[in-house]
Amino acid sequence: MTGIMDGKVVIITGAASGIGRATAQIFAREGARVIIADVNEKGGEETLSMINKQGHQGMFVKTDITVETDVKTLIDRAINAHGRLDAAYNNAGVEGKQAFTADMPGNEFDKIIAANLRGVYLCMKYEIQAMLKGGGGAIVNTASAAGLIGIPGMSAYCASKHGVIGLTKAAALEYAKSGIRVNCVCPGAIDTPMLSRVTQTDPVVLGQLIASEPIGRMGRPSEIGEAAVWLCSDHASFVTGHSMAVDGGLVAQ
Repeated sequence: MTGIMDGKVVIITGAASGIGRATAQIFAREGARVIIADVNEKGGEETLSMINKQGHQGMFVKTDITVETDVKTLIDRAINAHGRLDAAYNNAGVEGKQAFTADMPGNEFDKIIAANLRGVYLCMKYEIQAMLKGGGGAIVNTASAAGLIGIPGMSAYCASKHGVIGLTKAAALEYAKSGIRVNCVCPGAIDTPMLSRVTQTDPVVLGQLIASEPIGRMGRPSEIGEAAVWLCSDHASFVTGHSMAVDGGLVAQ
């Protein structure tokens, strides 16, 4: 029995934990040959080990998506190993410092934009170049519910994720006739290490997050992964430029 990504070559960034790790495992389950990328070498190797133990193929490439030469090396290694790139899930990002806009240090703002927006741009730049040579492909970026609404105290994060949505839409239009589809997923509150850092596992804050979700719970990383894999598959062949909210109804309120 084949999966919806059978034989496809896929890069997943930010795959050392959380949503990226879950998505890499789903891509592998669906038959893809996965290239796991993350700045966290230990976590990336752990993800690769999980995939290998399940009998699937994979490769880990340590990558800092804020460094252009790292990103280019990642794409080159994928091409050298497999001859092509069929899909990419640009998931790596940071939560960064939380502060009201007037209190946000400029260097902290720059760090968030560098990882969450410029990093996605760099990945797309080299992924698209590879896909143009290979005759097409599909890209999914991780935006956020914070890319669709504003959240007090997270102005830099909101700006970066709104930017990802704009970048996704522009690239989707630019390459629609070249056989490259570009979409993004917009997660709500997902039970990940990143969310734990934001909440500091404060039960009051966690309760407020859960209360904000109409569905009555936080999301699971795999629920984002299933959406991302579907968007990269041929099942979504007529979907491009779309920002898919996977948020338990958060932004529908």
